Amino acid sequence: MSWATPSGQVELVAEFTALPGREQQVEQLLLELTHAVRAEDGCLVFDPYVVTGPPSGAGVVATPAPDGTRYVVVEAYRDADAFAAHLAAPHGAVFNAALRPLIAEPDGSRLTFLRRLA
Repeated sequence: MSWATPSGQVELVAEFTALPGREQQVEQLLLELTHAVRAEDGCLVFDPYVVTGPPSGAGVVATPAPDGTRYVVVEAYRDADAFAAHLAAPHGAVFNAALRPLIAEPDGSRLTFLRRLA
């Protein structure tokens, strides 16, 4: 599996953009999902973030975000079976159905699978 780490873990980042005015609903859904996913047996990491700008005076140039508030979720699962169980969990389907009309991406969140270099 080229998308699994050398130890067999599945690591990924999910990204999506809340439509303006929908941020509070998105955050509530995301916090509820976080609680459910972290309780899954094979979940190692499920950390949601809201994308912010760099600190003032940091000398960092940030890439402009599209209209709306960006969210990133860093996820890691013990192995492919744990990830498959995560995908099959009913709370994920409920979350995705509720999230879809609240975000800018017409096909849902973008998933980027990661493989550690070291």
